[in-house]
Amino acid sequence: MNILHDAAEFEGNLAKAGQDGDQRQQVTDDRFYSMVDLFAGCGGLSLGFENSGFTPVFVNELNKDAQATYLANRHHDLGGLRFAENPDLRCHDAHELKGKRLGQLKSDLANLPEVQFSLERSVNRKNGGGSNIDILAGGPPCQGFSNIGLRRSYSVDKKDLPSNQLYARMASIIDVLRPRIFLFENVRGLLNAKWTNAGGELVFPDVLARFRAIPGYEVRWSLVYAKDYGVPQNRPRVLLVGVRKDILEKCNFLDYSAHDEDAVTCGFLPRGQKGAFPHLSDLLSDLVDPRIGEFFKNGEYPKGTLKTMEYPDSGPITSIQRQLRKKPCWMKGKRLTLTEQEYSKHSRRVVAKFLAMHASGGEIPDEFKTKKFAQKLLPATWGNGEPTITATSLPDDYVHFAQPRILTVREWARLQLFPDWYLFKGKRTTGGLRRAGNPREGIFDREVPKYTQIGNAVPVGLAEHVGRHFKKVLDEALG
Repeated sequence: MNILHDAAEFEGNLAKAGQDGDQRQQVTDDRFYSMVDLFAGCGGLSLGFENSGFTPVFVNELNKDAQATYLANRHHDLGGLRFAENPDLRCHDAHELKGKRLGQLKSDLANLPEVQFSLERSVNRKNGGGSNIDILAGGPPCQGFSNIGLRRSYSVDKKDLPSNQLYARMASIIDVLRPRIFLFENVRGLLNAKWTNAGGELVFPDVLARFRAIPGYEVRWSLVYAKDYGVPQNRPRVLLVGVRKDILEKCNFLDYSAHDEDAVTCGFLPRGQKGAFPHLSDLLSDLVDPRIGEFFKNGEYPKGTLKTMEYPDSGPITSIQRQLRKKPCWMKGKRLTLTEQEYSKHSRRVVAKFLAMHASGGEIPDEFKTKKFAQKLLPATWGNGEPTITATSLPDDYVHFAQPRILTVREWARLQLFPDWYLFKGKRTTGGLRRAGNPREGIFDREVPKYTQIGNAVPVGLAEHVGRHFKKVLDEALG
């Protein structure tokens, strides 16, 4: 297996595809590639598609902090107005997108000279045809299907969790806007989830059937692993793709007859590459501040916030670090400063536990074991293996490989391949019912602090690969 020791091949793959880390809307093409992002979270999926040449023209995200993060990192103009400053091009609740509101959205997009939304009405919907929106993508909240989500949903049946029904809302929006391609993303747990805790019917067949009921599309899906797309995580994800039939007929390298289910086999998704991930030391070593390590070892912290304000080295060391520290085009003339490198002030006992884990290679001594889930020591390198981790909403899951502490928000973001210029809004972290809610008591609202926003995101690297593939499909079909 070819493991990347300095991520040179990772950067080479990006460069070959024309990716320079900037947020670019059109890359080298004259054509405008549009994207609608539903349940967008903090914007990992959008950023990957933007790096592939797409431009978000509408965004939906329920949580105000996650939407604030999304908007803070969007710097493109549409119709002479900054996208982030145009309230007509966003909404919070996906349930708003019906009737008059959805009609108004079509009108707003039609009035944008870059988009000029149009919807063919003369064609048979079953045979394809629709609008000139290129991509509609979304990952409805998955807490009810993920392993983490299961331990937070108490004894409530999945059929009774409102968020578990949002796939149907997404399908309804697709049916109205009729994009050329749509993408549904979710966790692996969706494949085995059942509607009731007592057993019964599986959830995924209903999800698949609902998307396949949209006339004029061929739908395929695959379970993919982020590690095969240049991401330093295992992170299995269900990706379901619908390609409109008129696009399908004009793209020679798509073959929906190759398999009834598998999107990769049919060419609907790009094939992954083994060993295309960076080591964690290659990814994070330039953020390690030796002064901070001393505070943890001696147990005496300065007053106030403990954080690093400047990069602790003279420059990036590896290819992936250079990639993530590169300024986007809109920051020309501005200095990139290090943000979100704030540390948790662990107690002496917690630090002792982490030091013992460092000394034992990850084993937790009996004196430090609790009934709570076990923490894992992150490896500096994957050795002869592959990434086994998946960044979740819980920063306490992992211990830093070089210092006795958990990861910072910035380090957490790098696990998802967010660049260092990317800003995050809201609280740094929270806990208990504020983060998990209590469905048993009818409390479905959750706070979404920075760690959770990042943990819930689609890895930017995975999204880039999918975005580049979709762009090839569109270029082939549209000429």
